[in-house]
Amino acid sequence: MLTCENLVKKYMTVTAVEDLSLEIEPGRIYALLGPNGSGKTTFMKMVAGLIKPTSGKILMEGNPVGVQSKKMIAYMPTESYFYPYMNCKDVGLYYQDFFEDFSMERFYELMDKMELSHNDKVSKMSSGMMAKLKLAVTLARDAKLIMLDEPLNGIDIIAREQIINSIILCANEEKSIIMSSHLVDELEKIIDYAIFIKNGTVERMGDAESLREEYGKSIVDMYKEIYA
Repeated sequence: MLTCENLVKKYMTVTAVEDLSLEIEPGRIYALLGPNGSGKTTFMKMVAGLIKPTSGKILMEGNPVGVQSKKMIAYMPTESYFYPYMNCKDVGLYYQDFFEDFSMERFYELMDKMELSHNDKVSKMSSGMMAKLKLAVTLARDAKLIMLDEPLNGIDIIAREQIINSIILCANEEKSIIMSSHLVDELEKIIDYAIFIKNGTVERMGDAESLREEYGKSIVDMYKEIYA
């Protein structure tokens, strides 16, 4: 589905991503792992078409990332990006105008599961409520590739379970889901594939169960080993 070859992204003297190559296949949930500054967000933004790589290739179903790929890719950033005057319903209508694959019915279902009201105003939301709203509006799209940057940030333990269940329900054989998170123990329960990024490039990657067998460690312990 997605192929990245020798990706490089430089900001003046800083190299955020360096010679990163990987492939994303349909029907899998991927964990993109690494500490702050490892290149996870920069990678996602390049795939989403929000920033351009300095060099290298990104192909979505064989075609370069661009206007067409944005119809197939749903990206949830860490930043809050809604207008303060909006309420939850406004956010849904806003997305409906932009994306043909967006379902208001699905959006309302997700909001109900996450205990959000249609009239909740963006300007008055806590960080946890905002995280839920971003996830609901992203998962309400019928996108082939879903990228969630730190979807569990600011979420309490009880709400995490709601969010993880919503992500699992969204997964199917035709979709790919990529998630980044510092809460590796939470992701390990649901992922099929782990990608460890260090200093802007892939340090280790593979099928989660195969990695556990090969190294005799959990994904959490591998994370500690690689980044300690």
